[in-house]
Amino acid sequence: MATLYFKLNPHLYLRDPQQTELGQKIINASVVLIDTLGFEQFTFKKLAEEIDSTEASIYRYFENKHRLLLYLVGWYWNWIEYQIDMRTSNLPSPQEKLKACIQVLASEKKFDASFDFIDEVALHRIVIAELDKTYLTKQVDSDNKEGLFGGFKLLGKKISSWVIEMNPTFPYPDALVSTVLLAAKQQLFFAAHLPSLTNLGKGVSQQHMALENFLQLLLLLLIFSFLIPNFLFGIISIESIFSIVIYLVLSVEILFIFIY
Repeated sequence: MATLYFKLNPHLYLRDPQQTELGQKIINASVVLIDTLGFEQFTFKKLAEEIDSTEASIYRYFENKHRLLLYLVGWYWNWIEYQIDMRTSNLPSPQEKLKACIQVLASEKKFDASFDFIDEVALHRIVIAELDKTYLTKQVDSDNKEGLFGGFKLLGKKISSWVIEMNPTFPYPDALVSTVLLAAKQQLFFAAHLPSLTNLGKGVSQQHMALENFLQLLLLLLIFSFLIPNFLFGIISIESIFSIVIYLVLSVEILFIFIY
């Protein structure tokens, strides 16, 4: 049995699969099957055969395969937040926290022995390939009302708070962070299947390094670059020039932290 558990929204499941041996078998096998077959071809019948059980036993845990996918993706975001918390807990500045956060998002995923019932490497591939299927649905509004995207949204708010610490006047922290979180998956998908849409390269190590550099630049450029066109078009008043100078000086410091 696993030694660590995440507390996920109870609307995601009928019975928490982390708490029983059968539930953990369901999670483990579903990750393997979805990773191998794709979500469209995955069924509870195939899952039951894989774990030598019955479909009825699976329905005691999840009402349908869409809720199971939501559960897996929600677990993934909790796991990412757990890793980010481990990396940032002793870092004093938001700049350093954002750098560590980007490193976690962009890194090649490894098996985590703290959660022995799930293959995080395969789950990462599932999130890259199937993430859009969790929210591009007719029932997205009702799913959202039930809090089924809570893991993603809470992680986004945490990272947004660091963006706001860096630049309290930046008007789009939530939009920026959600874009970065999705880009971290989309760019890897493009690299694997639609390479003309990205510049990450071909080798796995090269792709993850390029992704880390891209996400860091995206954050820095968008957090600070909006000040320049606003100043040129007269939107920022003379009284704000001093603040702009402070931000420019700060941006040099931030670049130093991100580079080194």
